[in-house]
Amino acid sequence: MKKLAWFAFALTLAISFSTAQAQSTDEREAVRLAVLDYVEGVYNVDPSRIERSVHPELAKRGFWDDKAKAGGYASGQMTYPQLIEVAKTWNKNGRLKKDAPKEITIFEVLDQTASAKLVAQWGIDYFHLAKYEGKWKIVNVLWQSPPPKKN
Repeated sequence: MKKLAWFAFALTLAISFSTAQAQSTDEREAVRLAVLDYVEGVYNVDPSRIERSVHPELAKRGFWDDKAKAGGYASGQMTYPQLIEVAKTWNKNGRLKKDAPKEITIFEVLDQTASAKLVAQWGIDYFHLAKYEGKWKIVNVLWQSPPPKKN
């Protein structure tokens, strides 16, 4: 009887672990796809992908190289409607390089929140995502243009 109880316990534990692992892999992929929608929404002039992956209460802040500041950065904020407009226009005239990066790194995925990084043509974006009605949405973006190359 003890062997049967031990076997049942081990089997339950194994099934629980494999289910949690599968969910974790699925959730990581869902987060990756949200970030991919973000970058490809801008790259491919497809604002519907921004609408699908970004929460309307987006908080986006960024820093870009300001040539007038001699090595300094300018900063600014962007709202969800402004991001939609960027997706409609940024690459409309083909400013995207043929080898433009879209490297996505997922840092952590919990049951309700996640964090990730994107290296894109415009720079490096750090994301906070949250799950709303079962879908991952980008809620915060902190970005900067590529840092100056060191000689």
